[in-house]
Amino acid sequence: MKLSARLSRTQADVDLQTPSLADSEREDHALETKVATTGQTVRPVPTSSSSLGGAPVQPAVDALAGLKQRAALALFERMGTRFGDTSSSEEELRASAIEELSLVIDQEQVPLSPEERRRLIREIADEVMGYGPLQRLLEDPSVTEIMVNRFDQIYVERHGHLSLTGSQFSSDDHLRKVIERIVSRVGRRIDESSPLVDARLEDGSRVNAIIPPLAVNGPSLTIRKFSHVPLTVQNLIEWGSITPEMAELLSACVRARLNIIVSGGTGTGKTTLLNVLSSFIPEEDRIVTIEDAVELQLQQEHVVRLESRPPNIEGKGAVGIRELVRNSLRMRPDRIIVGEVRGGESLDMLQAMNTGHDGSLSTVHANSPRDAIARLETLVLMAGMDLPLRAIREQVSSAVDLLVQVTRLRDGTRRVTHVTEVQGMEGDIVTLQDAFVFDYAAGMDEQGRFLGKPIATGIRPRFLDRFAELGISVSPAVFGPTLAPLGMR
Repeated sequence: MKLSARLSRTQADVDLQTPSLADSEREDHALETKVATTGQTVRPVPTSSSSLGGAPVQPAVDALAGLKQRAALALFERMGTRFGDTSSSEEELRASAIEELSLVIDQEQVPLSPEERRRLIREIADEVMGYGPLQRLLEDPSVTEIMVNRFDQIYVERHGHLSLTGSQFSSDDHLRKVIERIVSRVGRRIDESSPLVDARLEDGSRVNAIIPPLAVNGPSLTIRKFSHVPLTVQNLIEWGSITPEMAELLSACVRARLNIIVSGGTGTGKTTLLNVLSSFIPEEDRIVTIEDAVELQLQQEHVVRLESRPPNIEGKGAVGIRELVRNSLRMRPDRIIVGEVRGGESLDMLQAMNTGHDGSLSTVHANSPRDAIARLETLVLMAGMDLPLRAIREQVSSAVDLLVQVTRLRDGTRRVTHVTEVQGMEGDIVTLQDAFVFDYAAGMDEQGRFLGKPIATGIRPRFLDRFAELGISVSPAVFGPTLAPLGMR
């Protein structure tokens, strides 16, 4: 196992509870005050960047920073050879690292309470073996996205709202080291010749990093976190993203092998909804997933996961989504799930849907169901085939059965705003019919949250005939006439 991977495991064994971010910042201030008032002489520590993956050490600016830096360097000095000893087990290495950190702090002779001592050990472990100032944010369950604009500016998203944190890296080099540590663990690289990368953390969280010369203000990092426990349809119902009636319809559509496209803007929860939809797929179906960076958390056993590959340092060896979609057709899939279509692979996906691979799922960036159809047409044109527009629209109308639109509203919540049936062609236009739409007319409460919910239009989709053929029943209450019919669009 790589040294960086072994180091990353060590910090998990530091025995302390994870405090909230606000509590952590208060404890930091108290600990810093205590260390600074002990009368210790703060000596500058030379800048150093260890090949073991530690963050660059800058001159100490206060007593606490100096203590952390000295302890980190002493840990490397004490355990440098043992880190490379393949005969040591993981448990032995972790125990040794914790023991050595305790000895180093003892030698500093700083009066600390047991709680302060454990916290200091944790912070040193984060710097040396984790992701530095990002570690606590990654462990905070209320944080759904982390955005590092530059080394001294880190924003987070909580409950749909952005806020600036008090955490920061010590320098651009420190941030760069953390980025390199992340991407190296998934076999990716980032340097001046390849200055941007999509990667993932061990828990599946998606990472995008970009460095100079493309990033003018220094390295930038964006992490979209995914829950360790996959979300269920019940979670979405409790949060108001969907209604029980809508969940019943979507479950029946997946079991009836309808081809479904989830559309929405950036950060609206398309992948989350795709995960929930995939949970309705029967266990006996063989599923092939295709993604740029693996994000889907399918719970079925019979799953083959494919991931695209970027070019190597010579610009060769790239394997894109389109090649993987073509290859998946030879893997005897019952269902093909494409994480997102954003190029010529949309043509191959539509052809697969039209040639016996019913029940396939995918996502696309679009602001409405009608925009999703138009975007699919544009993406098919990107395949380089000189096809007439009517032929493309016929492919889309024949392949796609259902569009599910996800929207992030002004109050920060993510709601399914449309469940729309693709009914076919009428002249040169693809006809759509809403089964559910979001009720914006309900207004907002005192906290600025939307009171509305997705409600049925009262129109029964044509694919209910397919349900009857397959013996799939849907409660008549699902299509209750709660809205006046909107007609075709």
